[in-house]
Amino acid sequence: METKELTCIGCPLGCGLRVEINEKGEAVSVSGNTCKRGEIYGKREVTAPVRTVTSTVKVLGGKAPVVPVRTASDIPREKIFPCMEEIRKAAASAPVKLGDVVIRNVAGTGVNVVAAKTIEKE
Repeated sequence: METKELTCIGCPLGCGLRVEINEKGEAVSVSGNTCKRGEIYGKREVTAPVRTVTSTVKVLGGKAPVVPVRTASDIPREKIFPCMEEIRKAAASAPVKLGDVVIRNVAGTGVNVVAAKTIEKE
């Protein structure tokens, strides 16, 4: 049996987690957590880690040169770099409204990249 030690990011406490993993790669137990979120995070992190990606996209004709963006939900950790490649190549035309979809189905994840701020036209 393998053991992984993690710091939980499920809440502000940052508990030190210890996750036991069986030969099949399944999380069989989590210890060190002080809330249920820690158990959920620990199991997910060792079996199918996911992240929210935040960045900026170039704005054409806007009052600001870039707009902050984020994935609308978590994506698999292994898709972060392909996601960032698409974000780097993207551009949005002003006006851009908070919540506008900037990239659909980023990196084939089924998740959209959305604007996190409104940018008015010049």
